[in-house]
Amino acid sequence: MTPEKLAAVRREEQQAAADVLGVKRVLFFDEPDGELQPTLSLRKRIVAEIRRYQPDIVIAPDPTRYFYLNIYINHADHRAAGEAAIDAVFPAARNRMYHPELLIDGLEPHTVKEVYLSGSLHPDRWVDISDVLETKLKAIRCHTSQVTDPEAMVKRVTDRHKAIDAYGREVLREEFNVIVIG
Repeated sequence: MTPEKLAAVRREEQQAAADVLGVKRVLFFDEPDGELQPTLSLRKRIVAEIRRYQPDIVIAPDPTRYFYLNIYINHADHRAAGEAAIDAVFPAARNRMYHPELLIDGLEPHTVKEVYLSGSLHPDRWVDISDVLETKLKAIRCHTSQVTDPEAMVKRVTDRHKAIDAYGREVLREEFNVIVIG
């Protein structure tokens, strides 16, 4: 396996997962695995896409999350992606003074209303995923180069999403720390 071959495999896996989820378009920035940094260049690329698509919500990994209990160290690429996304959302995407060269391409400033940080230590928003958990699991299974034990993955992901609601019922949910900006 070479980095180039792995990148091609991961790209195919991501597209397959996106197809399962009904995602219309996946943008690949082609950054080397394990080397992502929250640089000005990366921020500019994210700002361009925020201005192009004008989302109300951006979902990103929580860049402050280093550890998950005592069982997992958060990947540096995930933290860097989260930091770059946050810096792109505020203040860069909404401010004409940041990356003014994007204005030449017609990419006018856009204000994102909310950022949903996944994997946060301080979640404050929960989304019921009971009806879509099987689809999520099917999409994760597409990442065959990263899922070595599919049965264990299903158990781990399902257990991670189990919670008890305010009425004592077991529910399946995703949790986020939501930052309201706009």
